[in-house]
Amino acid sequence: MTDVSILNLAPLREGESFLQAIDDMVALAQFAETHGYTRYWIAEHHNMPYVASSATSLLIQKVLDNTRTIRVGAGGVMLPNHSPFVVAEQYGTLATLHPNRVDLGLGRAPGTDPATARAIRRHQDDFAMSFPNDIKDLQFYFGDGDDDKVRAYPAKGLNVPLYILGSSTESAYLAAELGLPYAFASHFAPRFLTQAVKIYRQNFRPSAVLDKPKVIVGINAIIADTDDEAKLLASTSVQFFTNVVTGERSGMKPPVADIESRMPPYVIDMAKSMMAVSLIGSPNTAKAQLADLQAKVQADELMAVSYIYDKAAQRHSYQLLADVVNGD
Repeated sequence: MTDVSILNLAPLREGESFLQAIDDMVALAQFAETHGYTRYWIAEHHNMPYVASSATSLLIQKVLDNTRTIRVGAGGVMLPNHSPFVVAEQYGTLATLHPNRVDLGLGRAPGTDPATARAIRRHQDDFAMSFPNDIKDLQFYFGDGDDDKVRAYPAKGLNVPLYILGSSTESAYLAAELGLPYAFASHFAPRFLTQAVKIYRQNFRPSAVLDKPKVIVGINAIIADTDDEAKLLASTSVQFFTNVVTGERSGMKPPVADIESRMPPYVIDMAKSMMAVSLIGSPNTAKAQLADLQAKVQADELMAVSYIYDKAAQRHSYQLLADVVNGD
């Protein structure tokens, strides 16, 4: 059975405030908890006026405080922006407040533009190159060994689960070498999905935390009662992804029926290429799309993103997704 989870960037819908976006994020987590979702991750992004997920650990705490059982975590912490010691302190504190519910996904990219990355780090060092050592530092800080080295309390001994995030093949080798779960960001960077998953599985070394590979695959999921309705709802996602292509800084926009006629073809094509790993359609259509995806990657878990403007339609989509994945 494939697990299904949700990744949320806390995006602002057109006309919303940051507070409203955060409230939406919490409400969706509560919905996910009651509808069989395994985990709820929040991404880290900076200098984006249409995304509220800059202070990820604070949002994770907000969700943990307002849910009871679902696992909540970072999808992920962008380690070039942070001291591993401080990350261990923060997530150790979260895990102390909410035992056995905290996940820590880790990425090597800054999650923003170069100028903002410099503002975050305050110097020019390229900490992406130290990603493997930073992960090993985190494993040490969360471990329970006795020694006289500097320790990150209350992280010591908590062994918060670590996940390696990736959008290319590089992190696949690292996740395999360390014997950690691997989450691929195919919901926006699908190009190397099958190659990275193959590399990870072929090179995987069992570890103290994982005896066999665990692959989480990011997908876009827009499911409705009919194919036509799902296609219309998906136009919000297309508009959201065109922000990346055009540089427009706007939140989720209402769906439009003729999205292809409103933008240059190359913009639409680039946005749709980013959405290549998607389940879009009725439940029957989504089942066929899922079967095709699983024939290629055999994901152990699906991590779904759903940019749907109408909140009720978004919740309905997630309900249908859970049914599709569970074979209902």
